[in-house]
Amino acid sequence: MSPVCGPGAAAATRELGFDCHDVSPVVSVRVPWELANWTMPLLEVIIIGGAVFALAHAVRRYRAGDPVNLSLWCASLVYLLVTEPPLYFPEWFGLDELYGFIFAHNRFTVQFMWDRLPLYIVAFYPAFSQLAYEVVRSLGIFRRRGALTGAVAVAFTCQVFYEVFDHLGPQLRWWTWNMDNDIVNHPALASVPMNSMLLFASVSMGAMTYLAVRLTGGSRRGWSLVPRILVAGVLTPPAMAIAGIPSSLFRGNPTAQAWVLGVELALLWLAGSWLLVSHLRSARPEPLSAFARFYPAVYLGGMAVFWAGALPAYLAADDGVTSEGTPVGSGLYALACFAGAGLLLAALYRRPTPATV
Repeated sequence: MSPVCGPGAAAATRELGFDCHDVSPVVSVRVPWELANWTMPLLEVIIIGGAVFALAHAVRRYRAGDPVNLSLWCASLVYLLVTEPPLYFPEWFGLDELYGFIFAHNRFTVQFMWDRLPLYIVAFYPAFSQLAYEVVRSLGIFRRRGALTGAVAVAFTCQVFYEVFDHLGPQLRWWTWNMDNDIVNHPALASVPMNSMLLFASVSMGAMTYLAVRLTGGSRRGWSLVPRILVAGVLTPPAMAIAGIPSSLFRGNPTAQAWVLGVELALLWLAGSWLLVSHLRSARPEPLSAFARFYPAVYLGGMAVFWAGALPAYLAADDGVTSEGTPVGSGLYALACFAGAGLLLAALYRRPTPATV
């Protein structure tokens, strides 16, 4: 048995169509047209292109005197490096009994770490943190209401934009969850663990944004930002652990955990909706940057195309499983998230504003 391919990983990768014993330890490269389905190379283009666009935007903001975008972009990678290896190889960190094997990614064009970490996932962290932050910043919430309220709005924005992706990935074999893992992956909403929906999709980005804004905002520049960026990235996982305490009190009772997580998600929706409605009544948005004007819409449009392609198999699924044997997500929740993300974009574009960096 390979030290990087235990029973859980072996079963998960078999579901995805490859053997985790036959992998490259450093990096592997494939041609895009040989991936498992047509959506995968297009997903890579959307996410990797978004990360590059976000970096260019962050550098422009930095040169204009605002270091937060660039700090958040870099802090996202720190958070990635702290978070992803323990998720892929919990036994290396003494976490196998605490968390167990959680999930495995499929093979994409470029893959790292024994084919566990696709390049598009590396890009996803900075692309997505910038998407959510720029939407909220452009609405003027950070300027008018401060870092904490802005971070809550970011957490809500992440929820609605991320979950249209999260509830589609397992069906299209972008990744697979180890649903035998009752510690982390249950309770679940359809094929998506509710812990992931709350802690990863919202709490992490909200906490990291708050830390980045508080630690690196203002006139700070140069090398003095480096330790602050490291702190923002490293402290994000503990913030997630703290937010996970309420549901963990009911570990072993998935029904109670589902209620706790469901209430927390409902509160997030209520808070985000209230912030959006109340803020738009009284504040003028910031001028739109090119990134805020184009990338969130491109991302959401790409997800809509992927959902349209997956819809026939989704509607024909039997007991939550397609004819190809892949689990489906919650279409109703994804539809609600599409609506929430669409309303955020409508708010962003609601009046003509001059472009800026």
